[in-house]
Amino acid sequence: MVLMRDLLVQVVQMALVVALAPLLTGFVRKAKARLLRRRGASVIQPYRDLSRLLRKEAVVAENASWLFRMAPYLIFAATWVAAAVIPTFATGLIFSWTVDLIAIIGLLGSARFFLALAGMDVGTSFGGIGSSREMLIATLAEPAMLLIIFALALIAGSTQLSTIAAFMTSPQVGLRVSLAVALIAIIMVAIAENARIPIDNPATHLELTMVHEAMVLEYSGRHLAMIELAAMLKLLLYLSMIVCIFVPWNLKGPEAGYAAYLAGFASYVVKLAVGGAMLALFETATAKMRVFRVPQFLGAALMLGLLATLLRFVSRSL
Repeated sequence: MVLMRDLLVQVVQMALVVALAPLLTGFVRKAKARLLRRRGASVIQPYRDLSRLLRKEAVVAENASWLFRMAPYLIFAATWVAAAVIPTFATGLIFSWTVDLIAIIGLLGSARFFLALAGMDVGTSFGGIGSSREMLIATLAEPAMLLIIFALALIAGSTQLSTIAAFMTSPQVGLRVSLAVALIAIIMVAIAENARIPIDNPATHLELTMVHEAMVLEYSGRHLAMIELAAMLKLLLYLSMIVCIFVPWNLKGPEAGYAAYLAGFASYVVKLAVGGAMLALFETATAKMRVFRVPQFLGAALMLGLLATLLRFVSRSL
């Protein structure tokens, strides 16, 4: 009976991230529109867009290989698995032993690898430009994220998110400068990884300034729907990761009942809404930077991650 309940909760969480990812994207777009004094599209518009794309025929270039056709499904699968194992409303789930931050970064790196290959597969100039820019961002974002993970592992004693969340809710955590530095660094990495302003503008139509969109210009139909849903899942993933690590309150343990799980779900939705509103406010108040300044932005995140790790070493030696 307990095993069946744990499986049910795990399946609900896997379905939850897919269901909420388009809603989060629609909420961010709506919040940005309201901040700019525009009416904006409905928060459920991403669901309509995905439904419309799924009904359309996928047009594939003549010189596209099998990788071009398989990449959208591989990208979606890797991103979905990474997003589904992050604790949202409950910890200690049946797959919690797989919730390792390094494994999550590996899954995201695999999705990025297939996306970059798909962008270059057809041989268009814009696909090559987008793939090269994506790899430039990845070479700086991934080391920064690994340093942040090392800092968190030194503080909590583990790289598993359930253990980190339990430590963050305990009185042992206290006030730590290293945690504040790691929070700023992971926010910067999340902005870069999700191609948000100031790194990239997800609403742009100018190919020369695109990063993510330049790689998917040749996709259409269900293939484009998979890639768009994977991008929405990635935004939800990073917000869920930040919430799980730095705002882990009201996360329920494996012994909790269904009523407690519902309370944890409500708390998770509120956290996502606050995070989405803060993202919309930041993007509204910030201008997009030039591509050549992106290494400076991510270099700052890398240095902050290194500083968080060094601060933890210093505090342990004192």
